[in-house]
Amino acid sequence: MSTNPSREPGLSIRLDTGWFAGLLRADQIRRDTLTSLAVAWGTEEGRDDLVLQLDALAEAMSSARGDGELDHLLDAVEGAAGMDDAEVTVDLGRLLRLRAELDAAITVLARFNPAAARPVLLSKVPGQPERAA
Repeated sequence: MSTNPSREPGLSIRLDTGWFAGLLRADQIRRDTLTSLAVAWGTEEGRDDLVLQLDALAEAMSSARGDGELDHLLDAVEGAAGMDDAEVTVDLGRLLRLRAELDAAITVLARFNPAAARPVLLSKVPGQPERAA
């Protein structure tokens, strides 16, 4: 585990240790996934279906897989567990904090090619006048 400078590390963006990529952390998605698995495990029918799907996934992981096979098997596990989309609701305050973290990461990642990052830097809040480039 590495240190995370965010004041809310459970939902944050930071640089990897080599400063070559950004890391998005969203702990709520993991919690929701584990909760869905536990709820499905709580019924005999759900447990049987979940075990069947997880066994198929485990078998595929130890052998050659065709295109799309892994996606299909993961979808089957998600279906057996009754999982929703991997989404997190983020309010305005957190969005602004995440934007600042993302801008800081982009600045560092673009250190060798700043022109490539210029068009994607988040520079304007809706409703505010355009800033000079």
